[in-house]
Amino acid sequence: MPNDPNRQPSLLSRLFKRLLIALYRWKGWTIEGTRPAVRKFVILGAPHTSNWDFIFFLGATHELGIKPSFMGKHTLFKWPMTNFMYDMGGVSVNRNKRANYVEQVADAFTKADDLALVIAPEGTRGSNGEWRTGFYHIAMAAGVPILPAWVDNDMMRGGVGEPLMPTGDYRADLAKLAAFYREKRPDCDRFNVLEASLDTAGEIKRRD
Repeated sequence: MPNDPNRQPSLLSRLFKRLLIALYRWKGWTIEGTRPAVRKFVILGAPHTSNWDFIFFLGATHELGIKPSFMGKHTLFKWPMTNFMYDMGGVSVNRNKRANYVEQVADAFTKADDLALVIAPEGTRGSNGEWRTGFYHIAMAAGVPILPAWVDNDMMRGGVGEPLMPTGDYRADLAKLAAFYREKRPDCDRFNVLEASLDTAGEIKRRD
């Protein structure tokens, strides 16, 4: 991540963050949970059903004292957007390289002193609730815990749970995550798909 940690954020990025945090406070969300006692982790954001989710997670992480990061295609980090993307927490990923994106992000974790990477396991708002396994591969490769985070835009609530260190038994770990999300959102239809996927979930081994 070719970004000078001593460089001051640009005026544009500071103003943009302030605007989004002001929107978060204006909406009046309430948040549950506390920042984990670790410096590097994957934040799992689900369900992803609204454009407001991004604003919620930015505001909630700000309230929890977490600086969130996100994966972005490397072409988005070209001038004149380079500094802005890094200021916003971007992690540049080149999907055209032979090294896959999991290895690239794991390397970013290795090089960083602090990194809280937000991933929506469903991928897009249009998902039927099926989870992709990328978040788990990244956490395994980087050797970092997974922090489950949830949001309920109808009730204006959200929060984070306890961090889960992946064991390599994907089905067992996914079952723990599914139970957490079902407890927080018992009426969320998307989690029916998540729970159904437990029957076919297999083992994911650590990449050395």
